[in-house]
Amino acid sequence: MNNKQSKNSGCGGGSSSGSQAPDPQDRSIGNALSKIKNTLLVMSGKGGVGKSSLAANLAVALAGKGFATGLLDVDLHGPSIAGMLGIKGLLDVNEDQQVIPHRVGDNLKVVSMQSLMKAPDQAIIWRGPAKTGIIRQFIADVRWEALDFLIVDSPPGTGDEPLSVAQTIVGAKALIVTTPQDVALADVRKSINFCRTVNLEILGLVENMGPFACPCCGETVELFKSRGGQVTAETMGVTYLGTLPFDPQVVNACDQGSPIAAGGHTGPFVDALDQVVRAIVSQL
Repeated sequence: MNNKQSKNSGCGGGSSSGSQAPDPQDRSIGNALSKIKNTLLVMSGKGGVGKSSLAANLAVALAGKGFATGLLDVDLHGPSIAGMLGIKGLLDVNEDQQVIPHRVGDNLKVVSMQSLMKAPDQAIIWRGPAKTGIIRQFIADVRWEALDFLIVDSPPGTGDEPLSVAQTIVGAKALIVTTPQDVALADVRKSINFCRTVNLEILGLVENMGPFACPCCGETVELFKSRGGQVTAETMGVTYLGTLPFDPQVVNACDQGSPIAAGGHTGPFVDALDQVVRAIVSQL
């Protein structure tokens, strides 16, 4: 299960000849990954499915259970993790020129592109090679130290960022997020096929914004149909990890910089999230 080394092919290519010296960055990546037991790439072919909020809540929940957890935001053009966790200020660098992650509580370390920009509304206008380079640096040059879990939040789609993670982190596993409606599920099937094409193991699929109980009458409300994620998982031969009900508290908590999993909250979403976390841990 350990992520032990980076690949020397593809966008991050290192030395391909036995006569050449190993790439120093490849060595740094290998050293960093040797201390990380499990890397989960949270991804979706569709935007707007709550992928970043799930990544943030998953990381906080794992840290709350005592797991040493890292959260890496590789949504370079639209980083939101720092805001969801109430992180402000730039990242520090130690005497060895390693980046020091922000600490959230006792067990969570966080790195986001947002924490490298002096102006919060600054636009990142990069092509593929630049994005691949910074993602490799986020592994090689960050002092992650020993982690039970590294959660990687990627942008929607099957482009440079998830591809760079798949090529850089051997042993990473994909956690695919969807909502139940047909449009999202069509894009999620593309994500599943992407993972199979690049040999990225799929840990499972989570359905977000599922049916919930009306706060007034208690009847079940379906914003985006129901069971779409479960049916898709069964059809595509992917493990179904569970459904998280729609809950406005999730949005409010993230906007306040304290994800709902951070504590002090109860309800169906918190209970469902705990079941999803347990399902993930049990597989690893």
